[in-house]
Amino acid sequence: MKKTIEDIKVVIGAGEYVNNPGWLHTQEDELNLLEEKTWRNKFETNSVTAILAEHVWEHLSYDEGVMAAKICYTYLKPGGYIRCAVPDGFFQNESYQTIVQVGGPGPKDHPAASHKIVHNYQTLKNMFESAGFEVEFLEYCDEEGDFHQNNWDGADGVIFRSKKFDPRNQGDNLVFPSLIIDAWKRS
Repeated sequence: MKKTIEDIKVVIGAGEYVNNPGWLHTQEDELNLLEEKTWRNKFETNSVTAILAEHVWEHLSYDEGVMAAKICYTYLKPGGYIRCAVPDGFFQNESYQTIVQVGGPGPKDHPAASHKIVHNYQTLKNMFESAGFEVEFLEYCDEEGDFHQNNWDGADGVIFRSKKFDPRNQGDNLVFPSLIIDAWKRS
């Protein structure tokens, strides 16, 4: 049965985290970013208000990421958005980069073993813009490794692995930041 309530907010690849009460938490087997039929079975086009994907898009190649963004675009309402967080390729910390590298640092069961890309703010922006979105940066590192943070509200989607919410990142010492954007469907 398709959801038809007014405000549909969806977490993609929620795993065991339930950081966003009132959102529909999904797993890959029930809502797959690369299989539009799983979206069509749950939602009408132009019906979803918000999509949150924390550390999901790095498991897709660049081209798969564009395809997934296009599918999401179809189901988002005009004015809807994707809040997307991925590991930050410009964060200058060797152990962090080892953990998030393509193919992961160790055995097949390591969460990063299926990483296909490590994005930086430019690649993530280009990927979503090529699918029709307008991109706003929430947290990211630039080419020099300098961290930038814009004002954003957890009420619009909590990203745990962030400067804002992750206890490891409090104070002046970043340990595990994410590159976080809001990608807006303006029309």
